[in-house]
Amino acid sequence: MAGLSSCSVGRIPQLDAGYYQLGRTSDSLLTRAVATGPGRRFYIEQPTPDTLLLYSPATPLAPPVRYGLRPQHHVLLLHREFDFDIFTLPFKVRPGREGVPVQLNTTFNAALYVGRRLDGYHLIRHRLPTGRTTPLIRTVGLGYGLFTGVGSSFITADLTRQHATVEYEGFVVHGGAAAIYDAHVFNLGVAVGVDQLLGPDAAYWLYQRKAWFGLLFGLNLN
Repeated sequence: MAGLSSCSVGRIPQLDAGYYQLGRTSDSLLTRAVATGPGRRFYIEQPTPDTLLLYSPATPLAPPVRYGLRPQHHVLLLHREFDFDIFTLPFKVRPGREGVPVQLNTTFNAALYVGRRLDGYHLIRHRLPTGRTTPLIRTVGLGYGLFTGVGSSFITADLTRQHATVEYEGFVVHGGAAAIYDAHVFNLGVAVGVDQLLGPDAAYWLYQRKAWFGLLFGLNLN
């Protein structure tokens, strides 16, 4: 199973056209224009950096609401979708067991992750040192889901109740659940999972199907 992470909020130059939920806004002009409070869903395009076009799915033939970002006001938009990523696990922390202290494993581990994600887009007009204002979009993504993958773990006699006759890198299959922080350049998360060792020492391995904690890391290549 897997967990959480944190890093700085990212920025993007422009919204991708798509369906967004109006989270909240400090601009009563926009609230009156869409004739509803936060929570309503729209198909939104951004033809220019400071202009939004909001199409209501409930009235598809109606003209869009045209909204221009105004100084000292903000708009929060939310976007939900399914997410699929490839992660590495730089390390796993295994709690102590049967006299063996806490283990920090840094061997190879990789995982496929699938889940749900929520992206928030905070739109404002940012004031520059010159006094001018310019449109700015800050964004952050959060997600949760499941992962599975393969990796390796160091196997010794002490870790297999004296059953292993040689020391070697054992092949493991792991899986769990995840909550991810997406900075739009890279993804981070902390992980809780279980491993299944493959091979003759599996039944004697101290950590067979026992929980571990770790870190997930992945790059956004798209």
